[in-house]
Amino acid sequence: MFQTPYNAAPFSRFAPTDYLPAIQKAIAKSLKEIDTIAHNPEVPTYMNTIQPLAYVGLELDRLTAMFFNLNSAETNEILQAEAQRISPLLTDYSNDIRLNEALFKRVETVYKTRNYLSASPEQHTLLEKTYKSFTRNGANLSSNDKEHLRRIDKELARLKLKFSENVLAETQHYQWVITHTEELSGLPDFVLEMLATEAKKCHKEGWVITLDLPVYTAVMKYANNRELRRKLFIDYHSRCAGDSTYNNEANVLRIAELRAQRASLLGYPDYASLVLEERMAETSEKVMDFLNKLLAKAKPQAIKELEELKAFSGLDDFQQWDFAYYAEKLKQQRYQIDDSLLKPYLSLDKAVEGMFAVAHKLYGLHFTLTDEVEKYHPEVQTYKVTDDKGEYLALFYTDFFPRTGKRNGAWMTSYKEQYTDTEGKDSRPHISIVCNFTRPTASAPSLLTFNELTTLFHEFGHALHGMLSKVTYPSLSGTNVARDFVELPSQLMENWCYEEETLRLFATHYQTGEPLPIEWVQKIKEASVFMEGLLSVRQLNFGFLDMAWHTYPHLERLEDVRTFEQTVTKETQLYPTVEAMCISPAFSHIFSGGYAAGYYSYKWSEVLDADAFEVFKESGIFNTEVATRFRREVLSKGSSEKEMTLYKRFRGKEPSIDALMRRAGFDLDKR
Repeated sequence: MFQTPYNAAPFSRFAPTDYLPAIQKAIAKSLKEIDTIAHNPEVPTYMNTIQPLAYVGLELDRLTAMFFNLNSAETNEILQAEAQRISPLLTDYSNDIRLNEALFKRVETVYKTRNYLSASPEQHTLLEKTYKSFTRNGANLSSNDKEHLRRIDKELARLKLKFSENVLAETQHYQWVITHTEELSGLPDFVLEMLATEAKKCHKEGWVITLDLPVYTAVMKYANNRELRRKLFIDYHSRCAGDSTYNNEANVLRIAELRAQRASLLGYPDYASLVLEERMAETSEKVMDFLNKLLAKAKPQAIKELEELKAFSGLDDFQQWDFAYYAEKLKQQRYQIDDSLLKPYLSLDKAVEGMFAVAHKLYGLHFTLTDEVEKYHPEVQTYKVTDDKGEYLALFYTDFFPRTGKRNGAWMTSYKEQYTDTEGKDSRPHISIVCNFTRPTASAPSLLTFNELTTLFHEFGHALHGMLSKVTYPSLSGTNVARDFVELPSQLMENWCYEEETLRLFATHYQTGEPLPIEWVQKIKEASVFMEGLLSVRQLNFGFLDMAWHTYPHLERLEDVRTFEQTVTKETQLYPTVEAMCISPAFSHIFSGGYAAGYYSYKWSEVLDADAFEVFKESGIFNTEVATRFRREVLSKGSSEKEMTLYKRFRGKEPSIDALMRRAGFDLDKR
């Protein structure tokens, strides 16, 4: 398409205002292809309807991938304005396909013959997903209801975009300038240097605290100044709420209401039922049962841990902003291990080398820096990925540091999906991971906390899922799987961070070259389940909140987001209520990301990854036979078959929740 090396994205060819006309042209081209399929005079068959439909819009996909990835990682006011114009066009385009009656009749005709087709499992999957993509998006609605659905989808696209822009703006405009060093008592040198660097960037004297995650977590963990922790905690957990200039509360209420309307229009009792029908969990009842079972296990442990922390702190009024600080103190006392000790051994450059070494040991992959591929920012690095035979497998982009125009957090994305083209050639993927790690300073390279190390491996697990895909159709490729399955490869990959064999590959002191002390490795592993009860309840809190937003039957009556949050998460509340706290207006995962009625999937995938890693532990964490089976049955398959079928083929049985309980140290007998 682009006539570039590896057909890579040519970022320099597109100014921000070039995307709209290019996307409009690609939409017109795709709709012509759709029209040709829809009005084919021949009797509908798999080969003249379903298969060609699978390849429609590949050019549009490439352009929108470039545009929206830039809007997340390298945005500006012009891109954001263009996004407001482009998003409704794409919503209309999607509806023009899904609500095309002539096209749907052909798809439906083929679908009705599915039991008689001589087709591969992947072809059967594509047929079923194609048919459902129509029925689940209004193909059977009346003309008036179809128009109503179009209006809902357009408004949702606009609101989700505005939600994201507000969260980004709130984060980027927050500056807390500290001029007296005593206010920062307890912060390690690496944190002080990070805050001083931020101050210089902002042309301020002293130190600047931001809402960037590396800053927030470090201050909450180490600051002796309790009032500083209190204020930062509340500021972080009330982003885009209350009197914020970028208030998202109205957007939250409207998004939830529109989603409920959409589900009702399609015949579902609530939005969660619509979403979960195509997930491993299948129903809201199964999700709620899953969350409640985990809560029953985690809450007693969490209460015990909280009482222990309260006693350790000596405080009469232990609050949420005290948790990270005293948990870190207690962890240091118990394990004599903390980020200040570990960070010098966890330089980002070495960790990336170690990450690549793990991928080589498991899957025979090689990563070679290349300057053939254009970047969207000078800090991005690009790699050519090959196998042991030298065969090209993928392009891999890495983008590791926070900057203006880049949203918070960490994520994996793609600029091109893997698929087999119409001539039978394996068209390989272009994958990217984007993070916000601490920048190098004048005195040290980028040094990771252990949590950041696991974040790096987590996103790399997603990347492997994309890079090792080997399917026929782009919509079934890589990470295009059920949301409660997509986190399996990423969360599984985190396990290698806790293994001595892995840390020996890269964990050396950035100044002396000395390896991470062996006794620390065991302490890291023991500390990995420290406060697991409280941390699990926190995740379950998010899961219950997400499900409440997408199952509550009277959303149109809601007026107060904060009160709703406190009410629906009551069973997970272990601390005194903080009246100013309101997290939904910045809960990007569920209001602008892909996790609506799906946040439970992090814990669901933890069950999968704990169960899967037991296979590796039993055979050796670098056992190539197990790795090959995981690659063959999971990483290469995308969603070409049912996700549970793929998992059982790898594991030999259904996943067991007991594996997660064992790893977390919870009591298996108290069921």
